[in-house]
Amino acid sequence: MSDQQSPSSSLNTTQPHADFAFINEQALYQRGVKERIFHAVLFEVLGILFATPLAMWMTKKPALSMAALSAVISGMAMLWNMIFNWIFDMLQRRYHFRRNLWVRALHACCFEIGLIIMVVPLVAWWVNTTLWHALVVDIGLVLFFLPYSFFYNLIYDNIRLKLMKGQQPPLDKP
Repeated sequence: MSDQQSPSSSLNTTQPHADFAFINEQALYQRGVKERIFHAVLFEVLGILFATPLAMWMTKKPALSMAALSAVISGMAMLWNMIFNWIFDMLQRRYHFRRNLWVRALHACCFEIGLIIMVVPLVAWWVNTTLWHALVVDIGLVLFFLPYSFFYNLIYDNIRLKLMKGQQPPLDKP
């Protein structure tokens, strides 16, 4: 027997409809490249609208400079978003976990830690400051983006689930 379990081997046999719903829910998270791009672009556009004024206030830099920095960070974040969520989806297929609040909180924290590692050196260079000051600025942005990421993905998943369930044929009653 292989190390990988089939989805049906880890299911609860006493509740076949709940298990079927879980399998359907997992299938709903199988996203194509176009949807991943849409998900990431929408996340970044909304994030830039909220974060640019915050960055201006924190760095005392002009709007144009902070808007340009936001756009560069946005590009980095979109690429990271697509890669990170692709990995997250692969892990879900492998380990069959549900996207509950704890999983979403872990998802948001891991995403932001990865982004901090990439963004801090860029911010230090752009704003012409130390890595420490750039980290402090980035922490301020993370304090915004961490809950933003959590709620954005939670809302996106719920809307997507409802839209996809509306496209599926109804289940036969036993």
